[in-house]
Amino acid sequence: MPLIMNGRVVEDSWTRIDDEAALPTEGAVIVSYDRWEKDKASLLAADLDLGVWLNSDQSPELLDGDIDSLKLVALNFPSFADGRAFTYGRMLRERYEFEGQVRAMGGFILDQIEMLRRCGFDAFETEKPEVVRGVNRNASANVTVYYQPGQDEQDETASSLRRRLLDSHKELGYRNA
Repeated sequence: MPLIMNGRVVEDSWTRIDDEAALPTEGAVIVSYDRWEKDKASLLAADLDLGVWLNSDQSPELLDGDIDSLKLVALNFPSFADGRAFTYGRMLRERYEFEGQVRAMGGFILDQIEMLRRCGFDAFETEKPEVVRGVNRNASANVTVYYQPGQDEQDETASSLRRRLLDSHKELGYRNA
């Protein structure tokens, strides 16, 4: 399945393991939350890079206490209309200060990738050829102003509200505006 990182399709170094499948002896694996809960001790004892995928009804709060053991958290979008994973991405980055890969997988659409990135996602796994084609055309390069603040917000990527605030502070002569 194509994986998009840094605006281009890349080879996926992670292997998704079914709940009943044997674990490899090395490499990077993604397991379901159910398998994580069932086999946590053996997974942690294995010489593997570990990732867990959460379905849209499974909050990252379920991983509280375990997050430092993971290098990847994949958040599933059963449909582009199910936006819970947007919140979960921000939660992972802001509340849990997760520095590993946050991956979107499933039913998201091309128009959502830029906002997903601003919510903390850095990898996008998709079966949709139109998403891959759009990324190859660099569709998100046309986005220059955002309405919502992002977890990655800096002055050069500030939301429209933040830009207006910065401009008004400069006009008033405030320092550090």
